Amino acid sequence: MSIKAVVFDFGGVLIDWSPQYLYRELIPDEEERRWFLSNVCTMDWVVRQDGGQPIAEGTAELVAKFPEHETLIRAFYERWHHMVAGVLEDGVSIVEKLEAANVPLFGLTNWSHETFPYAWEHYPVLRRFRDIVVSGRVKMVKPDPAIFTEMLRRIRANLPGIEAHELVFIDDNLKNADAATQLGWHGVHHTNAAQTEGKLRELGLPI
Repeated sequence: MSIKAVVFDFGGVLIDWSPQYLYRELIPDEEERRWFLSNVCTMDWVVRQDGGQPIAEGTAELVAKFPEHETLIRAFYERWHHMVAGVLEDGVSIVEKLEAANVPLFGLTNWSHETFPYAWEHYPVLRRFRDIVVSGRVKMVKPDPAIFTEMLRRIRANLPGIEAHELVFIDDNLKNADAATQLGWHGVHHTNAAQTEGKLRELGLPI
């Protein structure tokens, strides 16, 4: 077995992002906050923006559906940067170890093309990747097999002839990791850095 490149998801692996960080300020009551994030600003709604829908359009649609929550809905993207607490140092450590061993690194992230520039500017770890597929730019989202096909195409532009079984994909979302595995990649479900490092070592990576 020979792994020739590692592909990282960002949120939950390298970047500490959670709507809770913002909405704990805006909705102090835990039960009320849970209801809002489960029924109004849901992850299904977020994924539409991650898939390329303009933020203004997505926001307007949600405000029309829940006009009584307009202020809270608009806060989601107006104060989006308050949802990012910084980098996850143990995840960044994995990147650094692989980079030191000259393992080619790539990124595959579900992220709005309108908010990704903020992360690019503020978190230099993202510049360590040879190429990054941002869902909002290509208008596809994980776990759609099409976005993995696009990632493989971009990797092959850097590493001609590489095959799916020579790739590792690390994601904190089990469905996304499983999608990669079903396509012949080595999908790693990231729950903590120690476990992920152990799986990478099992695959023969020098970490």
